[in-house]
Amino acid sequence: MRTLSATLLAEQKLATKTPYVKVEAKNLINGVVRLDWSRLYAGSEVDCFHALAMPGDGSLIRLRVTPPGDSRKLYYQRVTNPDENSDYTSWTYLSIYNAVIVASCAEDSNVSQFYIRNTRAIYHRESTDNGANWGSWSLIGYTPTTAIYGIAADYKSNGDIALFYADQATLYVMKRISGSWGSASSWGKSTGDLSGVATVYDSDWNLLVTGKDTSGNYKLWSVIYGDGGDVSSGNWSALKEIASAESGAGFEYHRVFIDKPASSPPLADVYRAFYVDGFTGTESYNRPFWTHSIPGTTFLNNLWREPVPFNLSSEYGLAVCHDGAYCWLSSPNGVWRASLVTQTLDLTSDILSARLQQNPDLGSLVIELDNSEGDYASLPSPLDIGCQINFSPGYVTSLGNEVSLGLTFILEAYEYISAGGKSMLALHAFNSWKAINLWKARHQFRWNKSANELSIKGILEFILARVGLKLEVVSQSTAITGTYHEFTINPNNRGLTVVSKLLSFVPDVIFFEGQKAYLVNPQSSDSSVYSYVTPQNTDHPLFEGRYFVGASKFNRIQVEGLSAGGSVIISENFDWDEINNIYDRFKQVYYTNLDTLAKAQSIASAYFREAEIESAKGIIRIPVNCGQQLYDVIDITDSRSGFSAEKKRVMGLVLVYKPSQGLYEHRLWLGAV
Repeated sequence: MRTLSATLLAEQKLATKTPYVKVEAKNLINGVVRLDWSRLYAGSEVDCFHALAMPGDGSLIRLRVTPPGDSRKLYYQRVTNPDENSDYTSWTYLSIYNAVIVASCAEDSNVSQFYIRNTRAIYHRESTDNGANWGSWSLIGYTPTTAIYGIAADYKSNGDIALFYADQATLYVMKRISGSWGSASSWGKSTGDLSGVATVYDSDWNLLVTGKDTSGNYKLWSVIYGDGGDVSSGNWSALKEIASAESGAGFEYHRVFIDKPASSPPLADVYRAFYVDGFTGTESYNRPFWTHSIPGTTFLNNLWREPVPFNLSSEYGLAVCHDGAYCWLSSPNGVWRASLVTQTLDLTSDILSARLQQNPDLGSLVIELDNSEGDYASLPSPLDIGCQINFSPGYVTSLGNEVSLGLTFILEAYEYISAGGKSMLALHAFNSWKAINLWKARHQFRWNKSANELSIKGILEFILARVGLKLEVVSQSTAITGTYHEFTINPNNRGLTVVSKLLSFVPDVIFFEGQKAYLVNPQSSDSSVYSYVTPQNTDHPLFEGRYFVGASKFNRIQVEGLSAGGSVIISENFDWDEINNIYDRFKQVYYTNLDTLAKAQSIASAYFREAEIESAKGIIRIPVNCGQQLYDVIDITDSRSGFSAEKKRVMGLVLVYKPSQGLYEHRLWLGAV
């Protein structure tokens, strides 16, 4: 149950109270600002290697190389106070040619630029006044070969820099410490040829890398070069996969860029990355895709939203950076900008009715708004398909209007209703179960084939992240953290199917609120979090109750699997009391990845718990409890039904709000504890 203030908690238990419901529209998707890009410049420059940085004064610092046919000339641009009226056409030729690849980074007023020549020489220059003036280019080292397809650098706050470059199948790092450049060192990992690298400093140097694995499959990986944050200084974390394309399929990944806008409110944001997804078959393409990390997670967690295509054809991708309230993109022939500011539209005063429903596998919200004055004939920003709808139930208390925060939905559709001289706008929104159901795997994922890589919980976290969700633990079983089934997700598998399969291995369940999925392990010993009473005393009143007790849908479960040696494992499980009453009701399940008897018995226990909870159904009608959540354990005192603090579990709920009819109530669907 969500925590309520003392005054709101007391108010909702009173016999007479005044409802208050707050509804807002925000330009968010699962708590992350949806970037609405505007292209500020579309030029004729030829696409090739490029870089972007923004120092503390907000100048846009661009660097690009021309193609080999134009001698790989190096050009530079500085635009102060960039906006939609700025000139992005003027470039300064630096009288440098045969530049193979470039990188740039900034910290406060410091800006660094790098290029590698076809002689393998690495050059660096720096500005300490936001790019207004520059020091001379200096030679800082040599690459092993000229086959460099990725280079990236970033400052830490004390002025130290780490420069990374991908030479064939090896990633190297060079560090400048206290103004002096050290020698390059290898990351010591085995891969195929690499095709891109990007970095951003955030307690460590956090990197994204594109390239091939040793089997020739293209990958987008995350990896950390430690500076004492999540990874000890000078060490490398393991490579962690974000995206994969099978060898020989014609797909490839390259030209990756990364940025993390502000790390503190009000503009706190997530890691945002762009990379190029290419296809060499028919019809060939090179298209930037973007993704972002999940709020509340670390880079080491490697939890990223499913990559999304960007409306552009580009072989060399989009560099990304930020300044103040904006995120910026750049290519040699383009500049884009999007606001990072959260926009909010308060819809509360126009609410005519609301209906919220939360079930174990679906959550929906319908809001009817007064449109009698035509205020919504054209939807005001940010109200639009895909925006986040915040629904906050509450009451008027001695402190004013108080609500319970946390319920969010994504607007899927809207409709205008005009009848009887009245006009309404109906908003149809859904919670994250809808996104899970619509998600499909783009390529194959496989875990735990030859070693323990991710537990069931870890795989669940990975999949939920693909639709932008973080997994939070309310309670959890030992099975979900300690079981490492071999598990494969194939292309086109639906998210709901995958999540349901994972949860079938364990007794745990999940529900969604806001941008989070909450993990619960329902136990018969769970304590009640709230009381409902009829006739009313000082506890929350109960208008109506219906209580059903029935037989289990199965009382004998046979679970079959295969051992590592290929022999059959069978676990027979019985509910003897039920069998004695109604004889056996049989269920058989088969999993190829159940390789021990203990795993099979754990599966049976999960099925029995599900059947037990569903066998004692019921429904109660109550004044709205602003903090009620799915899977809460409540207790009911209803002497006419023989209940005295009888514990039940909330298995579904519907909230109805019709102020014109004085209706503001919950209907709770119940199950056994």
